[in-house]
Amino acid sequence: MTTLIIIRGNSGSGKTTLAKQLRRRFTNSLLISQDVIRREILQVDDHAGNLSINLMNTLLEFGRLNVDVVIIEGILRRDVYAEMLVHQAALFHNVIPIYYNLSLSETLNRHKTKSVIDFTDKDVKRWYRATDYLGIEDEIIFDHAVTVEMAIYDIIEHMNKF
Repeated sequence: MTTLIIIRGNSGSGKTTLAKQLRRRFTNSLLISQDVIRREILQVDDHAGNLSINLMNTLLEFGRLNVDVVIIEGILRRDVYAEMLVHQAALFHNVIPIYYNLSLSETLNRHKTKSVIDFTDKDVKRWYRATDYLGIEDEIIFDHAVTVEMAIYDIIEHMNKF
């Protein structure tokens, strides 16, 4: 049975770092990055109905049928991606939804630590959404105090419950 790990949150919250660490830990896994799909592969804007939703949906289905762990990460705004994510979560036996709930000031501080910065603080402020929870049962909320190591531990603890 494939486990789906959904990692969401504002820009700079640590989603990609956590997702990459998990990918290294689980050898038979698939990592789906919203930024890669939407910005690099398809070059589409982040709005309802954009093409990346369909491609991510297809990749999630592929992962469910072919690997042990599927990790999807990105801002994945509730107003744009919730329908697809909730639908897919219902198809997986094991689902671990995670949301990084950070303040705008913490989000901006973390944004400044990125090795590659291809957008401004003004962009981060414009994109910021407070408490954009997905609303899936047992959604895990991480705050600014949760380290990558703590997050991995929590995720593995949840996986052991399945």
